[in-house]
Amino acid sequence: MTLVRSMRTSVFVAVVIAVLDQMSKAWALRDLVDGRVIHVIWTLQFNLTYNRGMAFSRGTGVGPIIGVIGLVVVVMLLLSLRRADNVLTRLATGLIIGGAMGNILDRLFRDSGWMRGAVIDFIDFQWWPVFNVADMAIMIGAATMIVAMLKYNSQIERMDGH
Repeated sequence: MTLVRSMRTSVFVAVVIAVLDQMSKAWALRDLVDGRVIHVIWTLQFNLTYNRGMAFSRGTGVGPIIGVIGLVVVVMLLLSLRRADNVLTRLATGLIIGGAMGNILDRLFRDSGWMRGAVIDFIDFQWWPVFNVADMAIMIGAATMIVAMLKYNSQIERMDGH
């Protein structure tokens, strides 16, 4: 399979995720200003926060480094699509790339200075760190990638007679 054909699914998923992420963040920035919190159900609420660090707000102040690492990971994942021989792996890769790009866009454009912006988080369960659509896509993509690896590796082993 050519690189372009194998990338098609992943790039489509990545673009959809990045757009949905940025649209949801625009909504949060517009409707959750001045400390407004929207209670949704049970402990779920929408509560605007700004994350200048990495996952779970660790590493505050190293945003530029995290952004560059994110860009490198995106490029590596795009190049890895050449070997992606199943739709589940391509879907997972698209989810991870889209999520990474959503958060990288925040770092690029949400403040003055290259990669100095804060990532917009607003989905708050109150017992888990606040996150966003991009974070969900990365986690779902990672879980899907693990499932794909387990599924397709076990199929290969069965075909090899192991």
